[in-house]
Amino acid sequence: MNRLHPLGKLLVSVMFILTTVSFPKYALIPTLSMGIYLIFGFVVGELSFLDGLYRMRLILPLVLFVGIFNPFFDRIPVATLGGITVTGGMISMLTLLIKGLYAVLSAYILIATTSIEDICGALRILHVPKIVIMVVLLIDRYFIIMGEEAGRISDAYSLRAPSQKGIHYKAWGTLVGQWLLRSMDRATAVYDSMLLRGFNGDFSLSVKRPTLSDIFYPVIFITVFLLMRYTDLIYVIGSLFV
Repeated sequence: MNRLHPLGKLLVSVMFILTTVSFPKYALIPTLSMGIYLIFGFVVGELSFLDGLYRMRLILPLVLFVGIFNPFFDRIPVATLGGITVTGGMISMLTLLIKGLYAVLSAYILIATTSIEDICGALRILHVPKIVIMVVLLIDRYFIIMGEEAGRISDAYSLRAPSQKGIHYKAWGTLVGQWLLRSMDRATAVYDSMLLRGFNGDFSLSVKRPTLSDIFYPVIFITVFLLMRYTDLIYVIGSLFV
């Protein structure tokens, strides 16, 4: 998975997300079937599913919140399971939840198996504007600087208040302001060092030439996605085993 061409992985990830979110709000089973790609990505990429959920823990609450009010607005009964009436709002809520979860996990697979330089190289092949690629690459690098500064501020605060658990809410505004100013100073120093090393507003991003497997990978998966979206592929495959 790591050796595949970044452009193919980027196209597959984008197509997977677009296909998944395009399903109707009551298409629960077809949306669930799109998880085949996620299973493939986690197995072939040798990734941990629990680790993926942990790394995306800040985004998952937002995903869970999407559609949470659907059962209250859409109360039309559609089925009965064990004496429990299932409404259209329940199904649409689960469908939206799965769509959001699938989108987050597919992005995690792409990030975990592809470096930011390779992703930006793939964007350059797609003729994305140079300024956009540069901003994406620098944001990824400056996140590290902001994380380091946040760690230093937190350590300094804990040393000055050893008996206090966490940071008092009255100090949040001041510390966030200091965090921003210190991060900007560090970012300026990094940018000055880049200029001294000959930075001229562009990065040299080299991407390997695609092989035959690099071409087959996006073609096969994008074809499968389209078949699953616009045909009854899952029902046809299921009928073969009945």
